Amino acid sequence: MSLITITQSMGCMGDAIAKLVAERLNLELYDDARLQRTLQGIGRDLADLKDFDERAPGFFDRLLGNKPDIFLDLMEAVIYEVAKKGEGVIIGHGGQYLLRDFGCALHVLIYAERSTRIRYAMEQEGISREVAERLIRQSDDNQAGYFRFAFHRDWNDLSLFDLVVSSEKMSAPSAADIIVAAAQNQEMKTCSLTALDAMDRLSLEKKVEAALLNSNFDPRYIHLAVPDKGVVLVKGLTESEENLRRLEAVVGEVDGVDQVRCQVSVRPAVLI
Repeated sequence: MSLITITQSMGCMGDAIAKLVAERLNLELYDDARLQRTLQGIGRDLADLKDFDERAPGFFDRLLGNKPDIFLDLMEAVIYEVAKKGEGVIIGHGGQYLLRDFGCALHVLIYAERSTRIRYAMEQEGISREVAERLIRQSDDNQAGYFRFAFHRDWNDLSLFDLVVSSEKMSAPSAADIIVAAAQNQEMKTCSLTALDAMDRLSLEKKVEAALLNSNFDPRYIHLAVPDKGVVLVKGLTESEENLRRLEAVVGEVDGVDQVRCQVSVRPAVLI
Protein backbone atom coordinates (compact mmCIF):
# COMPACT_ATOMS: atom_id res chain seq x y z
CA MET A 1 0.00 0.00 0.00
CA SER A 2 1.23 3.52 -0.82
CA LEU A 3 0.24 6.81 0.78
CA ILE A 4 1.44 9.75 -1.32
CA THR A 5 0.99 13.50 -1.02
CA ILE A 6 1.60 15.63 -4.10
CA THR A 7 2.18 19.36 -3.83
CA GLN A 8 2.19 21.52 -6.93
CA SER A 9 1.70 25.00 -8.29
CA MET A 10 -0.63 25.98 -11.10
CA GLY A 11 0.87 25.02 -14.47
CA CYS A 12 3.21 22.27 -13.21
CA MET A 13 1.19 19.37 -14.68
CA GLY A 14 0.70 18.17 -11.12
CA ASP A 15 -2.92 17.10 -11.59
CA ALA A 16 -2.05 15.03 -14.66
CA ILE A 17 0.95 13.47 -12.93
CA ALA A 18 -1.04 12.65 -9.79
CA LYS A 19 -3.78 11.02 -11.86
CA LEU A 20 -1.25 8.80 -13.63
CA VAL A 21 0.40 7.82 -10.33
CA ALA A 22 -2.97 6.85 -8.85
CA GLU A 23 -3.90 4.82 -11.93
CA ARG A 24 -0.60 2.94 -12.07
CA LEU A 25 -0.64 2.09 -8.36
CA ASN A 26 -4.40 1.41 -8.37
CA LEU A 27 -4.96 4.01 -5.66
CA GLU A 28 -7.77 6.46 -4.92
CA LEU A 29 -7.00 9.99 -6.13
CA TYR A 30 -7.95 12.67 -3.60
CA ASP A 31 -8.18 15.84 -5.64
CA ASP A 32 -10.32 18.84 -4.67
CA ALA A 33 -13.58 17.24 -5.83
CA ARG A 34 -12.87 13.96 -4.04
CA LEU A 35 -11.90 15.74 -0.82
CA GLN A 36 -15.14 17.71 -0.98
CA ARG A 37 -17.11 14.47 -1.17
CA THR A 38 -15.15 13.07 1.75
CA LEU A 39 -15.97 16.17 3.79
CA GLN A 40 -19.62 15.78 2.93
CA GLY A 41 -19.41 12.17 4.04
CA ILE A 42 -18.25 13.14 7.53
CA GLY A 43 -21.33 15.26 7.99
CA ARG A 44 -20.45 18.80 6.93
CA ASP A 45 -22.72 21.00 4.80
CA LEU A 46 -20.62 22.26 1.90
CA ALA A 47 -22.72 25.33 1.14
CA ASP A 48 -20.09 27.63 2.66
CA LEU A 49 -17.04 25.70 1.43
CA LYS A 50 -17.15 26.16 -2.32
CA ASP A 51 -13.92 26.48 -4.31
CA PHE A 52 -11.98 24.04 -2.16
CA ASP A 53 -8.77 24.52 -4.16
CA GLU A 54 -6.31 26.70 -2.24
CA ARG A 55 -4.73 27.66 -5.59
CA ALA A 56 -8.00 29.12 -6.93
CA PRO A 57 -8.14 32.91 -7.44
CA GLY A 58 -9.62 34.65 -4.41
CA PHE A 59 -9.51 31.53 -2.24
CA PHE A 60 -7.50 33.08 0.59
CA ASP A 61 -9.73 36.17 0.78
CA ARG A 62 -12.82 33.94 0.99
CA LEU A 63 -11.13 31.82 3.66
CA LEU A 64 -10.37 34.81 5.88
CA GLY A 65 -13.92 36.09 5.52
CA ASN A 66 -15.64 32.80 6.29
CA LYS A 67 -14.73 31.38 9.73
CA PRO A 68 -11.19 30.31 8.77
CA ASP A 69 -10.52 28.29 11.93
CA ILE A 70 -13.54 26.08 11.21
CA PHE A 71 -12.43 25.55 7.62
CA LEU A 72 -8.89 24.63 8.68
CA ASP A 73 -10.10 22.15 11.31
CA LEU A 74 -12.37 20.51 8.77
CA MET A 75 -9.65 20.43 6.13
CA GLU A 76 -7.26 18.75 8.54
CA ALA A 77 -9.99 16.30 9.55
CA VAL A 78 -10.49 15.35 5.90
CA ILE A 79 -6.76 14.80 5.28
CA TYR A 80 -6.49 12.53 8.33
CA GLU A 81 -9.76 10.81 7.37
CA VAL A 82 -8.42 9.74 3.97
CA ALA A 83 -4.90 9.06 5.25
CA LYS A 84 -6.14 6.61 7.90
CA LYS A 85 -6.91 4.19 5.06
CA GLY A 86 -3.15 3.85 4.65
CA GLU A 87 -3.17 4.40 0.90
CA GLY A 88 -4.11 6.99 -1.69
CA VAL A 89 -2.77 9.99 -3.59
CA ILE A 90 -3.60 13.30 -1.89
CA ILE A 91 -3.19 16.54 -3.87
CA GLY A 92 -2.39 19.69 -1.91
CA HIS A 93 -4.14 21.04 1.22
CA GLY A 94 -1.08 20.75 3.43
CA GLY A 95 -0.81 16.98 3.31
CA GLN A 96 2.98 17.20 3.31
CA TYR A 97 2.83 19.07 6.63
CA LEU A 98 -0.06 17.30 8.34
CA LEU A 99 1.40 13.84 7.64
CA ARG A 100 5.04 14.83 8.14
CA ASP A 101 5.47 12.62 11.22
CA PHE A 102 4.16 9.48 9.52
CA GLY A 103 7.05 7.62 7.95
CA CYS A 104 4.72 5.63 5.71
CA ALA A 105 3.76 8.71 3.65
CA LEU A 106 5.78 9.74 0.58
CA HIS A 107 5.75 13.52 0.11
CA VAL A 108 6.34 14.77 -3.43
CA LEU A 109 6.81 18.30 -4.78
CA ILE A 110 6.19 18.91 -8.50
CA TYR A 111 8.24 21.87 -9.68
CA ALA A 112 8.55 23.97 -12.84
CA GLU A 113 9.89 27.42 -13.67
CA ARG A 114 7.29 30.18 -13.91
CA SER A 115 7.89 30.65 -17.65
CA THR A 116 7.12 26.97 -18.24
CA ARG A 117 4.02 27.15 -16.08
CA ILE A 118 2.75 30.20 -17.97
CA ARG A 119 3.25 28.44 -21.30
CA TYR A 120 1.48 25.31 -20.05
CA ALA A 121 -1.48 27.34 -18.73
CA MET A 122 -1.78 29.14 -22.07
CA GLU A 123 -1.84 25.83 -23.95
CA GLN A 124 -4.21 24.01 -21.61
CA GLU A 125 -6.68 26.83 -20.96
CA GLY A 126 -6.48 28.63 -24.32
CA ILE A 127 -5.73 31.97 -22.66
CA SER A 128 -3.39 34.85 -23.43
CA ARG A 129 0.03 35.26 -21.82
CA GLU A 130 -1.22 38.25 -19.84
CA VAL A 131 -4.12 36.30 -18.38
CA ALA A 132 -1.92 33.27 -17.65
CA GLU A 133 0.64 35.42 -15.84
CA ARG A 134 -2.06 37.04 -13.72
CA LEU A 135 -3.73 33.74 -12.82
CA ILE A 136 -0.45 32.10 -11.85
CA ARG A 137 0.59 35.08 -9.75
CA GLN A 138 -2.78 35.05 -7.94
CA SER A 139 -2.60 31.28 -7.50
CA ASP A 140 0.91 31.45 -6.03
CA ASP A 141 -0.13 34.21 -3.62
CA ASN A 142 -3.19 32.22 -2.51
CA GLN A 143 -1.22 29.04 -2.00
CA ALA A 144 1.55 30.74 -0.03
CA GLY A 145 -0.92 32.76 2.07
CA TYR A 146 -3.05 29.73 2.91
CA PHE A 147 -0.06 27.67 4.02
CA ARG A 148 1.45 30.42 6.13
CA PHE A 149 -1.90 31.12 7.77
CA ALA A 150 -2.68 27.46 8.44
CA PHE A 151 0.73 26.05 9.38
CA HIS A 152 3.11 29.02 9.80
CA ARG A 153 5.49 27.54 7.24
CA ASP A 154 6.41 28.12 3.60
CA TRP A 155 4.41 25.73 1.41
CA ASN A 156 7.51 24.84 -0.65
CA ASP A 157 9.82 24.24 2.34
CA LEU A 158 12.00 21.43 1.00
CA SER A 159 12.35 19.85 4.45
CA LEU A 160 8.71 18.73 4.12
CA PHE A 161 9.35 16.64 0.98
CA ASP A 162 10.97 13.30 0.27
CA LEU A 163 11.09 13.75 -3.49
CA VAL A 164 11.19 16.80 -5.79
CA VAL A 165 10.26 16.15 -9.42
CA SER A 166 10.83 18.78 -12.09
CA SER A 167 8.27 18.77 -14.89
CA GLU A 168 10.55 21.07 -16.91
CA LYS A 169 12.26 18.42 -18.99
CA MET A 170 9.95 15.43 -18.84
CA SER A 171 6.42 14.49 -19.72
CA ALA A 172 3.71 13.71 -17.18
CA PRO A 173 4.10 9.93 -17.78
CA SER A 174 7.86 10.14 -17.17
CA ALA A 175 7.38 12.14 -13.98
CA ALA A 176 4.77 9.61 -12.83
CA ASP A 177 7.27 6.79 -13.46
CA ILE A 178 9.71 8.36 -11.00
CA ILE A 179 7.09 8.75 -8.28
CA VAL A 180 5.76 5.21 -8.76
CA ALA A 181 9.29 3.80 -8.53
CA ALA A 182 9.88 5.71 -5.28
CA ALA A 183 6.57 4.53 -3.81
CA GLN A 184 7.35 0.91 -4.68
CA ASN A 185 10.86 1.04 -3.23
CA GLN A 186 11.29 -1.65 -0.59
CA GLU A 187 12.56 0.94 1.89
CA MET A 188 9.17 2.69 1.92
CA LYS A 189 7.19 1.61 4.96
CA THR A 190 3.60 0.45 5.01
CA CYS A 191 1.47 2.39 7.47
CA SER A 192 1.34 0.51 10.76
CA LEU A 193 -1.88 -0.06 12.69
CA THR A 194 -0.56 2.39 15.28
CA ALA A 195 -0.12 5.09 12.62
CA LEU A 196 -3.56 4.47 11.15
CA ASP A 197 -5.12 4.65 14.62
CA ALA A 198 -3.33 7.95 15.29
CA MET A 199 -4.67 9.39 12.02
CA ASP A 200 -8.18 8.26 12.94
CA ARG A 201 -7.99 9.96 16.34
CA LEU A 202 -6.55 13.16 14.83
CA SER A 203 -9.41 13.28 12.33
CA LEU A 204 -11.99 12.97 15.11
CA GLU A 205 -10.26 15.63 17.22
CA LYS A 206 -10.37 18.12 14.34
CA LYS A 207 -14.04 17.38 13.65
CA VAL A 208 -14.90 18.06 17.28
CA GLU A 209 -12.85 21.28 17.28
CA ALA A 210 -14.75 22.48 14.21
CA ALA A 211 -18.11 21.63 15.78
CA LEU A 212 -17.27 23.58 18.94
CA LEU A 213 -16.05 26.59 16.96
CA ASN A 214 -19.20 26.49 14.86
CA SER A 215 -21.23 26.54 18.10
CA ASN A 216 -19.30 29.62 19.31
CA PHE A 217 -17.29 27.98 22.08
CA ASP A 218 -14.07 29.86 22.83
CA PRO A 219 -11.11 27.54 22.06
CA ARG A 220 -8.94 29.38 24.60
CA TYR A 221 -10.88 27.72 27.42
CA ILE A 222 -11.34 24.24 25.95
CA HIS A 223 -8.76 21.47 25.55
CA LEU A 224 -9.55 18.32 23.58
CA ALA A 225 -7.93 14.91 23.43
CA VAL A 226 -8.91 11.61 21.83
CA PRO A 227 -7.21 8.97 24.00
CA ASP A 228 -9.00 6.04 22.38
CA LYS A 229 -11.06 5.41 19.27
CA GLY A 230 -14.40 7.20 19.56
CA VAL A 231 -13.58 8.64 23.00
CA VAL A 232 -13.29 12.42 23.40
CA LEU A 233 -11.84 13.94 26.56
CA VAL A 234 -12.82 17.58 27.12
CA LYS A 235 -11.09 19.74 29.72
CA GLY A 236 -11.39 23.44 30.48
CA LEU A 237 -13.73 26.12 31.74
CA THR A 238 -17.18 27.40 30.87
CA GLU A 239 -19.38 30.11 32.36
CA SER A 240 -22.62 28.22 33.14
CA GLU A 241 -24.21 24.82 33.67
CA GLU A 242 -26.32 25.45 30.58
CA ASN A 243 -23.21 25.98 28.48
CA LEU A 244 -21.68 22.83 29.94
CA ARG A 245 -24.70 20.77 28.88
CA ARG A 246 -24.63 22.38 25.44
CA LEU A 247 -20.92 21.62 25.07
CA GLU A 248 -21.45 17.95 25.93
CA ALA A 249 -24.32 17.78 23.43
CA VAL A 250 -22.29 19.36 20.62
CA VAL A 251 -19.37 16.99 21.14
CA GLY A 252 -21.62 13.95 21.45
CA GLU A 253 -23.37 14.69 18.16
CA VAL A 254 -20.15 14.65 16.11
CA ASP A 255 -19.98 11.66 13.80
CA GLY A 256 -17.55 9.09 15.23
CA VAL A 257 -17.91 10.10 18.89
CA ASP A 258 -19.02 7.17 21.05
CA GLN A 259 -18.17 8.55 24.48
CA VAL A 260 -17.63 12.04 25.93
CA ARG A 261 -15.50 12.38 29.06
CA CYS A 262 -16.12 15.89 30.31
CA GLN A 263 -13.80 17.50 32.85
CA VAL A 264 -14.98 21.08 32.36
CA SER A 265 -15.42 23.34 35.37
CA VAL A 266 -18.10 26.03 35.65
CA ARG A 267 -16.45 29.27 36.74
CA PRO A 268 -18.44 32.35 35.68
CA ALA A 269 -16.08 34.94 37.13
CA VAL A 270 -13.07 33.63 35.23
CA LEU A 271 -14.64 34.22 31.83
CA ILE A 272 -16.19 37.64 32.42
